[in-house]
Amino acid sequence: MRYILCFLIGYVLGTVNYAYIIGRIKGFDIRTKGSTNAGASNATVTMGWKIGVIVGLCDILKAFVSVIIAKFIFPELEFAGVIAGVSCILGHIFPFYLNFRGGKGFASYLGMILALDWRFFLIIGVSIIIITVVTDYIALATLTTVVVYPLYLIFTRIEIIVLLIVTVASIVMIFKHISNIKKIISGQEIGLRSSKAK
Repeated sequence: MRYILCFLIGYVLGTVNYAYIIGRIKGFDIRTKGSTNAGASNATVTMGWKIGVIVGLCDILKAFVSVIIAKFIFPELEFAGVIAGVSCILGHIFPFYLNFRGGKGFASYLGMILALDWRFFLIIGVSIIIITVVTDYIALATLTTVVVYPLYLIFTRIEIIVLLIVTVASIVMIFKHISNIKKIISGQEIGLRSSKAK
């Protein structure tokens, strides 16, 4: 029951989709613009860098807060944090009130990492910046992160259940980015440099 509550904490916070909310305030559904993804990268492309950064930070924060709240309420539960973190990612990707059509979860994935291991967050953060600046594609940085983090957990000899839970999130995110991979290969992917300068 307590683990279910951890899941619900993360999922409910994860369903708060800032890209969608801000898009609606501006008079449109972000899921009909750009990549049709209700996340930070598409918010950047469709509404500019300032909005994209705000959305990204909010998405990071909600996952970070999910982990912290779950660990605070259930300090005796070893896996409370990671369950809340992954469920927040799933809530972001599959929000019930948006017909389960949300974002792709990358910023929330980073928020979970920040709450669980801030040192690795700093390392992967630098890597993300380098990959994105060099390639112009945040999707490549995303795929690198969701593949590397489970491998990193293996080397830290983390509990197998934690590795499995994180791996599930990584697999879901890889599937959500298949269209991005195809577009990058075909040259149709929208790069971040094409975003509006606002």
